Amino acid sequence: MTELVVLASPDGAPIGTADKAVVHTADTPLHFAFSAWVVRDGNILLSRRALSKKTWPGVWTNSFCGHPGPGEPTAAAVVRRAQFELGLSGCPQLVLPDFAYRAEDSSGVVENEICPVYLFETSDDPQPNPDEVDSLAWAPAREVIAAAEATPFAFSPWMVEELSHAALRAALLG
Repeated sequence: MTELVVLASPDGAPIGTADKAVVHTADTPLHFAFSAWVVRDGNILLSRRALSKKTWPGVWTNSFCGHPGPGEPTAAAVVRRAQFELGLSGCPQLVLPDFAYRAEDSSGVVENEICPVYLFETSDDPQPNPDEVDSLAWAPAREVIAAAEATPFAFSPWMVEELSHAALRAALLG
């Protein structure tokens, strides 16, 4: 089954679709995505991306990410991917509605996304999908923020950039 991403114009309007399997290249077009953070009792769930991932394999990052499908509300995509990647059910809360970024990994693959950021509240215990997640770690929010500032090279570029926003920091620190 082909998973489609929704392409975006520079002003944030949908302009078509592309096959997710081939869209991430050295010339990735701007497209819609999302990023989500699972927080519990002052701790953040970090995930290490599966080694089979096309972009940033094996890199530690926020809890989970994904792409809304054509016509799919982003919050619904967050719920869908939480279940698929981590076996979690819960409720997404939009924190950074206008976040966007462009980053290139060491292989030359580019991420180029309009990527709203969500908190994801759940009482479930994560059950990671090995095709998506290599490993998980719960860490205190303050320590994660400090680590991203001190060693940004150790984390995904979108995670580091998201953590530079005061609204996300405040939400993570509760």
